[in-house]
Amino acid sequence: MERGNIKNRVTRKRVIGIGETVLDILFKNDQPQKAVPGGSTFNSIVSLGRAGVPCAMGTDVGDDHVGDLICNYLLENGVSSEYVCRHENVKSHITLAFLDENNDAQYVFYKDHASVQLDGKLPQIDKDDVVLFGSFFAINPAIRPVVGQLLRAAREAGAWLYYDVNFRKNHIVDLPDVMSNIEENMSLADVVRGSMEDFDYMLGLNEGDAIYERVSRHCRTLILSDGPRSIRVYTPDGCNTYPVQAIETVSTVGAGDNFNAGYIYAMMQGMDDQTSRVEMAQRWSQDVCRQIGNNISDELVAAIKTTHSR
Repeated sequence: MERGNIKNRVTRKRVIGIGETVLDILFKNDQPQKAVPGGSTFNSIVSLGRAGVPCAMGTDVGDDHVGDLICNYLLENGVSSEYVCRHENVKSHITLAFLDENNDAQYVFYKDHASVQLDGKLPQIDKDDVVLFGSFFAINPAIRPVVGQLLRAAREAGAWLYYDVNFRKNHIVDLPDVMSNIEENMSLADVVRGSMEDFDYMLGLNEGDAIYERVSRHCRTLILSDGPRSIRVYTPDGCNTYPVQAIETVSTVGAGDNFNAGYIYAMMQGMDDQTSRVEMAQRWSQDVCRQIGNNISDELVAAIKTTHSR
């Protein structure tokens, strides 16, 4: 199958997430509202698990109470914790998310990227799998030998790879050490997704066509988001734009993560065209924005199950 050709239908059986895991504590008006396990890939995988998709999460946490919460949360939402590495005498990571007047989050991170390890059981990925990966976890030099080998093995096996770059401003200083990892990740992926902000921080570019020119050297399909402005999907056939519906938000934490999950869900349901996939992705993203939390709601889960029970 030619990479990036969305017209070729492939049946996928399982989604494997590779990424960091934290405990998110969400604040509004400087008061804590909710504490829930999170992390970009983690949020996507949990929502997919809630929707009934077979999933597993490859990550690491401490051997502490927070680590217990995280592992239990995965299992409660139908996600295998078989590939979660537990580390003794290591504290699980914490993130504080402060929601502003627009319900967008400003983050404060309590984690040590140098302490991240992937020395436990790793998944055996085959051609029927989907691999979702991204954020600094996917480019962290401390674990790159393991992550890079896992991604290359997935590519060789014929798995379908989705890379969400999710590059934050605080990692600009790391660019000289991680740019080669970013480029390799793009070259391994079937789809690259990122925000205009991501590419501005990472490449110093803030114009869609220029961003795709750079990304297309490595990957043929780019999904580019830009806050409330239209989503653009670039392929060798051109660029399609999809307006973003204005909704009343409660929290935008997890919006992009659940866009990823919805897009992957649509693909696994056999939706071959980009429009159907983006519409599903936006539905999932909007759903999570209407609540305090990182994952799709019970109401959307019930609607999904009703649709597929017919």
